[in-house]
Amino acid sequence: MEKPWMKHWPSMVPKSLEYPEMPVYKFLSCAAKRVPKKILSIYNDREITYGEYEELTNRFASALVELGVKKGDRVAIHLLNVPQFVISYFGALKAGATIVPCNPLFSERELEIILKDSGAETIITFNIDLTYKKITNIKHKTKLRNIITTGLDDYLLFPEKILSTNIERIDAKEAKRNEDYIFTELLKVKTKTTGVKVNPKEDLAHLSYTGGTTGTPKGVMLTHFNVTANIIQNTFWMMPLTMEKNTDIAIWQKLMMYPEKSNEQIAEELQASGLEVGLEDVNNLVNRRRVTFSAVPWFHAMGMIAYLCLPICNMQTMVIFLRFDPKEYLDAIQKYKPDAIGGAPPMFVPLLNHPDFKKYDLSSIKLIASGAAPLPVANLKRLQEATSGVVIEAYGLTEVTMGVLYNPAAKDSIRKPGSVGIPIIDTDAKIVDVETGTRELPSGELGEIIVKGPQIMRGYWNKPEETKNVLRNGWLYTGDLGKMDEDGYFYIVDRKKDLLKYKGYSVFPRDIEEVLHMHPAVKECAVVGKPDESVGEIPIAFVVLKEGASATKEEIMEFVEKQVAPYKKIRDVIFKDMLPISLAGKVLRRVLREEAAKMS
Repeated sequence: MEKPWMKHWPSMVPKSLEYPEMPVYKFLSCAAKRVPKKILSIYNDREITYGEYEELTNRFASALVELGVKKGDRVAIHLLNVPQFVISYFGALKAGATIVPCNPLFSERELEIILKDSGAETIITFNIDLTYKKITNIKHKTKLRNIITTGLDDYLLFPEKILSTNIERIDAKEAKRNEDYIFTELLKVKTKTTGVKVNPKEDLAHLSYTGGTTGTPKGVMLTHFNVTANIIQNTFWMMPLTMEKNTDIAIWQKLMMYPEKSNEQIAEELQASGLEVGLEDVNNLVNRRRVTFSAVPWFHAMGMIAYLCLPICNMQTMVIFLRFDPKEYLDAIQKYKPDAIGGAPPMFVPLLNHPDFKKYDLSSIKLIASGAAPLPVANLKRLQEATSGVVIEAYGLTEVTMGVLYNPAAKDSIRKPGSVGIPIIDTDAKIVDVETGTRELPSGELGEIIVKGPQIMRGYWNKPEETKNVLRNGWLYTGDLGKMDEDGYFYIVDRKKDLLKYKGYSVFPRDIEEVLHMHPAVKECAVVGKPDESVGEIPIAFVVLKEGASATKEEIMEFVEKQVAPYKKIRDVIFKDMLPISLAGKVLRRVLREEAAKMS
């Protein structure tokens, strides 16, 4: 029986693919061979080309091998978005290691849990107190033996001073200073590794930690094939929007499926298939200026796939942001004219509310991608009106590498505000009953979203029982509650753990938050449950008001009460200057629940 979303399948997007079985680092190596002089990254106006990154990552891979890093070893990257992250990521993969991304803002306790569980023996971190002291304080409790430090301004040495031919080559093991290794010194190694052979379907590329559906952080095991498949899925999904002509799409699809073939081979094969495509067409397309912004943290699943690997796979130029500042971001849009931007909803709020937002020219933007949390419909419409591009809301989680459900990108496709779209290429999804997870529910009914596809994780690291609970018969049980409409479009209602019960009624915070966002004075909001002995939990709202706006808690409560069922009305409003938000762009509801629980 054909899936309901197939009748709305986007034009020029294949329904199934044969994915290249290759290590993730090949995306950089193949791009560097094809466009060595093209700018890969711009960071604080410092430009580094694809060819230069290829050389730097080969050197870093060699240094890691000299330090004793072997195939399958875990290498932790404890950095924000800087060029050193790119070098560390692809260098470690080339050395055969598995990446363990770590948020630099993690506490010592959180870092200790991840480093001990992963067994990482090598870490790359900043040499500043905020991050470095955390590592040295817990080192004795972990298996760490190689601490590699880098400075925030080390990027100023790239590439001229590092790649100059007159520097003295060294042995990586001799580059030690004060118990640690210096990142820039390691890039002066004598040897050069271009990539350890890996089995893409067996060997792990990422061991990314997440809270999962329950409990303490779990290591999500993602193979090279998982990562490669999700990158290719995303590339093909976005092509109808990012490519100007059908022949461009045909060329790019060929380039992505056969990344190691030369431009000449690609042109010849397309000509043999009957397309009027010449070598000049291929060369022009790969060298075309295409700019994307990388502000989403790379230690997060969305950042690592969508804003690090995906641009490199597609030979784009990334403008890198160490941190997100709305004015700096808007100024950069004006300066660099990006084709695509994206992030989590909390990033878009300060952009939309910036006093000079309407003065900026956003017409270069063809694509705005939103994920990690629900995007309020009102904000989606404002973003759509402000650009010439398409706003695509999508859904994913670390356990699916990055994404599984997307609104279609083609301009003639149907995108439904409030929906996270339909399953992407080679992906299936359905709604099942919450109680047993075995009964598939019809369209319109609320249940748990389960998904399957080539991007689904292999399981949780050293946690067979937890793996068994969420991976059943090839399906991943996401822990997210949602529904599917008759057209096959999915809607996220809430996390199972965010659901609150009031007198036995199920109350979904997002329902109330959508109403709150309609209030003219509300800038940001989050609804959580406060424990109450008599009714179970009562819904309360944390609200940030717009600059210059005013409202009383009574006004806001009355506004909501008029538009929801009686059991959903909020019982209290707490005004905040800002909501606690993770670097991944998600509201930290746990923090708000703890605050609510302490209230009298």
